[in-house]
Amino acid sequence: MELPLDVTIKEVGPRDGLQNESDQIPTENKIEWINQLSKTGLPYIEITSFVHPKWIPQLKDAVEVSKQIERNPDVTYAALVPNMKGLERAIEADVDEVSIFMSASETHNKKNINKSIDETYPVLQEVVEAARKEGKSVRGYVSTVFGCPYEGAVDENQVISVCQNLFDMGIDELSLGDTIGVANPLQVDAFLKKLERYFMKDHIALHFHDTRGMALANTVAALQLGYHIFDGSAGGLGGCPYAKGATGNVSTDDLNYMLQEMNIKTGIDQSELLKATSYIQDYVENQLPSKQMNIFKKQ
Repeated sequence: MELPLDVTIKEVGPRDGLQNESDQIPTENKIEWINQLSKTGLPYIEITSFVHPKWIPQLKDAVEVSKQIERNPDVTYAALVPNMKGLERAIEADVDEVSIFMSASETHNKKNINKSIDETYPVLQEVVEAARKEGKSVRGYVSTVFGCPYEGAVDENQVISVCQNLFDMGIDELSLGDTIGVANPLQVDAFLKKLERYFMKDHIALHFHDTRGMALANTVAALQLGYHIFDGSAGGLGGCPYAKGATGNVSTDDLNYMLQEMNIKTGIDQSELLKATSYIQDYVENQLPSKQMNIFKKQ
């Protein structure tokens, strides 16, 4: 089995993980959690979203969180930005990287963004151009790549078309999301082999959800093809507010454990990561699904 020697794990818990939590988590606890994550060796943390607070009330303190965290110079601090108004707040908060987002399926895009796919492109184009003028790198997210809660299977050519449009805007990296966790290793293998005809692996990340317990298996399928950038959420926290039944992302701590046991370097201190995961468990409603954290708590 030929696998990458090194893998980059990008932590999305403070944004993608917390956005579905109904009970408001105090700002100071979010800041403390991010500060703890910053000491684990994670190279990248998506800390919040500058979406309007009426859509995601949990992240209404985006500016305060961004300004008050202790920044590690070895960490990229990113935030999700939906439009120019959100970008203005993100620049005020001095995030390192701007993340834009859309869906590969028309129905999910309308539910999530309230626009058609074609209507979304010019909005994102404006954000990308303005962010780059401010010296910010830009990451794109594409949701429902492997399946849509409303439409079922998503045409692979449609996914590639959306990806191409985002790269044409000038984004630096694209994260492909299995939003409802329906992908399987054979599907991942087939799609990524097709994708590599169009885009370089160094600019593609995989964002697997573990709804059906397939995230780590799908990660291995991607690793075998040489993909080496993966998103994770500490403890497996999170889900998509516009996709019924979409449970959390792959757990960063389970992902990191698997990779390190496979002798793949991540640069992340597993013990410190588990401490940070254990910290946020006390502030969220449900038991986090991370297997590594549950073992850690019993020790």
